[in-house]
Amino acid sequence: MSARDEPAPARPHVLLLPGLACDADVWRDQTRALSQTAEVTVVDYAAADSITKMAEIALAITADRVAIAGHSMGGRVAFEIMRIAPIRVAGLALLDTAYRGFPGGEAGEREIAKRSELLNLARTKGMRAMAEFWMPGIIHPDRVSDAALTSAILAMMSRKTPEIFAAQIKALLGRPDATALLSTIRCPTLVLCGRKDTWSPLEGHREIAAAIRPSHLAVIEHCGHMAPMERPAEVTAALSAWFSGLS
Repeated sequence: MSARDEPAPARPHVLLLPGLACDADVWRDQTRALSQTAEVTVVDYAAADSITKMAEIALAITADRVAIAGHSMGGRVAFEIMRIAPIRVAGLALLDTAYRGFPGGEAGEREIAKRSELLNLARTKGMRAMAEFWMPGIIHPDRVSDAALTSAILAMMSRKTPEIFAAQIKALLGRPDATALLSTIRCPTLVLCGRKDTWSPLEGHREIAAAIRPSHLAVIEHCGHMAPMERPAEVTAALSAWFSGLS
């Protein structure tokens, strides 16, 4: 068989990794677009209570090479996949996320207090009440009155239970530090952030992009932390361009 007759290599299996209290709806538009050229799975972490367990769940979905995209907490899971099985990863996309471990000290106490406030709301008043309280901090201020967007986010987060939310918060508080990992990443990497993301600020994404080669930093304007849902067309275009460059 000549080289011309050899079948083209299979495209990587796309694993989409949701963030805290999110499910497949956070990736709805991106799943629709990427599914036209590849197999796509949105990972369900079930009740996993560590980032490593979440990464292992994702890796068990397929034995194929993968392209992984993680949003928020999903970015932490993506880093852990890179640590566990870098040879399997054809491409990496990191959206509205961060890479440092739990800080300890006063900063750590502030983080525990912030996350505990959300968890206490979920336990006492329900997931919808928690999401309503959290909403102004995770979307662009101009979108707070956007009923279509906020209703979609509220419905998504309401599908999680306080028990799953608690497990995910435990995972985040025990997250691995990916600082040393960044410079070892060699696959094509997209780093994407909403310009007004106050939960995972842009400066951290600049640090990630500076440490990973090759990487591309995409800043989504008029956008907060929930970029895949806030600006689906722009995020889908960026992910499609990233995926089309993989082999």
